[in-house]
Amino acid sequence: MNTVNMQEYIKNRVHELYWNDDINCARTAIICLSELFETMIEPQVIQSAVGLHGAGGYRAQCGLVEGTLLFMGIYLHAAGKTESEIVSACYDFASAFDSAFGSLRCFELRPTGFSESDPPHMCENLTCKGIEFSYQYILKITTK
Repeated sequence: MNTVNMQEYIKNRVHELYWNDDINCARTAIICLSELFETMIEPQVIQSAVGLHGAGGYRAQCGLVEGTLLFMGIYLHAAGKTESEIVSACYDFASAFDSAFGSLRCFELRPTGFSESDPPHMCENLTCKGIEFSYQYILKITTK
């Protein structure tokens, strides 16, 4: 998939998952990455990520990071990577995400927090950028 098609796919899919299904960033990341990498994800994995949007709104670790880390564990295991290799790849991803976005914490990435006065899905643009970053990162480490 070329970059323009991938970006358009992510933009459209994130919008659909946010506005039609009203699901969080972690679940959206897992779903998008699983579709981009054509990897089946068990429903329980999606269900388990229900509270991973900044630790249920507590504004802790970003759900985009958590969702990607969950997906990486599944995808890299299926690709034959050892647990040590997967742990290292997750560490490197977290470092790269932190460098690219300035934080791993929802508190800093979404400084206004979660309140009733927020517009719906205010992280939609960040989600698109985060999933694109995650996709490119995983693609790079698996095509070496």
